[in-house]
Amino acid sequence: MKCTTLRRAGLSVAAAALLTGVTACSGGSDGSNGSDGFGGSEKSGDSSPRLSPVAALRTAEKSTDGADSAKVESTTTMGSVMSMTADGALGWGDGLTGTLTITYTGGTMADTMRQMGTTSMEARYLPDAYYARMGDTFAEQAGGKHWIRYAYDDLESLGGSSGAYLKDQMQNTTPNQSVKLLLASGDVREVGEEKVRGQRTTHYSGTVEVADLAEKNSNLGQSQLDDLRKTLEQAGVTTETVDIWVDDRDLLVKKVEKGETTAGAYNQTAYYTDYGTEVFAEVPPASDTADFSELVKQQGAGTGS
Repeated sequence: MKCTTLRRAGLSVAAAALLTGVTACSGGSDGSNGSDGFGGSEKSGDSSPRLSPVAALRTAEKSTDGADSAKVESTTTMGSVMSMTADGALGWGDGLTGTLTITYTGGTMADTMRQMGTTSMEARYLPDAYYARMGDTFAEQAGGKHWIRYAYDDLESLGGSSGAYLKDQMQNTTPNQSVKLLLASGDVREVGEEKVRGQRTTHYSGTVEVADLAEKNSNLGQSQLDDLRKTLEQAGVTTETVDIWVDDRDLLVKKVEKGETTAGAYNQTAYYTDYGTEVFAEVPPASDTADFSELVKQQGAGTGS
């Protein structure tokens, strides 16, 4: 594999991992009000009055947001492009932090990873940047450096409206985006009580308009939102179905998001456990880290090599 081709592949794979962190643990603010604190809605117990779906979700949004961290397991598929799993712990008390192990199990992304000598990578999320550890084959073509650093400011400058939205989400994130999605959509219904891995939960479902949610759940200006809407439309992303399961402590324990893109059907399922767990994410050694923006420049300069 040519040097520039390998670098390009590495950047693509690492970027996909960045998106995994956002979808597994992301959100904005829908302006809803609810009780503060860690759990405590009136729906628990047979004698308590049952909350409406919107009121119950507002309580769940506040409780989950206040928990600050959790262990996360997720599976993601997108057409023939990729299927992957992620496992680790993420915190959101002061920006997104934490570590995930991401394994590509199928699709063209998995094929690309095999060419780089591995199908798994470590992803570290810190308040100002995201780091992806690539394999030894990638390091051989990147000056011996195994890590790629994505500064969130670079995402905005290099990615236009999509990058600005991604930066916004990474810096203003909680794990309960799915709860906020349903609240912001105005289309939410209670499906009923179900067991999730042995836990009693309440299942809620709804359909959201993706572009409208970007407007409600971000701090972007109108011109950026207009550009983002065009980008979403070009990608074939219009609506998304969201299902969430909330336990008796009003904490999110499972979410499923499904949609269609030009690359094929998108589906992500995530499970959340051990709320309040300790989260660790260290900045990798500078001597073993390549900057994303510099790699992009090298890729452009070396296109003919």
